Amino acid sequence: MQLTPEETKAVIARLKRANGHLASVIRMLEDGADCEAALLQLAAVNKAISRGGYALVSTGLQRCLAEGGPDSVDAKKMEKLFLALA
Repeated sequence: MQLTPEETKAVIARLKRANGHLASVIRMLEDGADCEAALLQLAAVNKAISRGGYALVSTGLQRCLAEGGPDSVDAKKMEKLFLALA
């Protein structure tokens, strides 16, 4: 399913923030930052990316339900998408 730019705007913003955050973690490591501090920041990046993925699946699911009702949702496909993020 192709989502509209309006539907993906929030997800894109979240992923761009995560991208910037990841770049700062890389700089931390290059500058010899404390391992624990870098790992905590990396965990935050990981969580932000995961939330972006879940938001994308959620947006697609909402669109399917709005357009075709509950019968339009392929449960197996949705399960596969959610598990891909796990």
